[in-house]
Amino acid sequence: MKPRRLLTISALHGIALALGIAIAVPAMAQSEGKKPRPDLVLTGDAKCTRCHDETEDYPVLAIGKTKHGTRADTRTPTCTKCHGDSETHANKPADAIERPAPDRAFGKRSKTPMAERSAVCLTCHQNSATRSHWDGSTHQTSEVACSTCHQIHTGHDKVRDKRTQPTVCFTCHKEQRGQIDRPSHHPIPEGKMTCSDCHNPHGSVGPKLMNRDTINDVCYTCHMEKRGPFVHNHEPVNEDCSICHNPHGTVTPTMLKMRPPFLCHSCHTPHSSNNIPSVNGQQVTGIASVGNTTGKSATNYAMARGCLNCHTQVHGTNNPSVMNPTPQFNLR
Repeated sequence: MKPRRLLTISALHGIALALGIAIAVPAMAQSEGKKPRPDLVLTGDAKCTRCHDETEDYPVLAIGKTKHGTRADTRTPTCTKCHGDSETHANKPADAIERPAPDRAFGKRSKTPMAERSAVCLTCHQNSATRSHWDGSTHQTSEVACSTCHQIHTGHDKVRDKRTQPTVCFTCHKEQRGQIDRPSHHPIPEGKMTCSDCHNPHGSVGPKLMNRDTINDVCYTCHMEKRGPFVHNHEPVNEDCSICHNPHGTVTPTMLKMRPPFLCHSCHTPHSSNNIPSVNGQQVTGIASVGNTTGKSATNYAMARGCLNCHTQVHGTNNPSVMNPTPQFNLR
């Protein structure tokens, strides 16, 4: 049987040579070149992963743990869709001293313009209500790119985690970092809230990148009992909650900018002229002076009294505003 097989194979070789057809021998093919490298994470990533793997200072294979690494999704991008073909980077020219950078790079030392970096992301992420106002937004005009805040080649994007997102924002917003650490603050350090609960960093039609049309609408998302409507509304409450409160944090309870009654006195003079003693027609604003027949110092009206002792519903009330009117409650 063996001689017949050898004859048969020899006969096949003879026929192939006669027809001019070359038969590939596996051993010869392996000696002539290596098998192509397989893709590790993304389709067609062998071009990049032959050099870039987990041994890099910035590992890249963790992208497979994210939505950008879902190969079953036809929308999943490839390496070259984001970084460009980068032929000179993949195949270093013989006369080049250093390997040229990719066509588009997203690192801190990248020379790729910020607008071009964001344009790559907006190719897929443009059609969304949360990103429809990116053009012209504060971050866009300030040359902040998507990659400035987001990390793609990692299973944990810090800016998408409620516990770590403030750290990313505080990289630029250092004033707010100090305010959050004050005694009275929203529960951001505790991980119960984060910046994007109130702000839309991708742009909005509201002030200060608020994720709603007005500051009050954002506050009412949680503090709906302050919304009203009331029979007697406090005008600053209707206008802007931040007139009295600093939402990032203060040293005063309930995040007030100042302690009452000083906060109240920033708009309301210390009651009426019927209550504050006067000398020669001038209201006393300091310590009791000659002619003060009340026996009380004018500092009493600022230091020893609190507006909230009587005006408990400062956000608005349905109670009559002049019930049992006295000079200090007379609104006329």
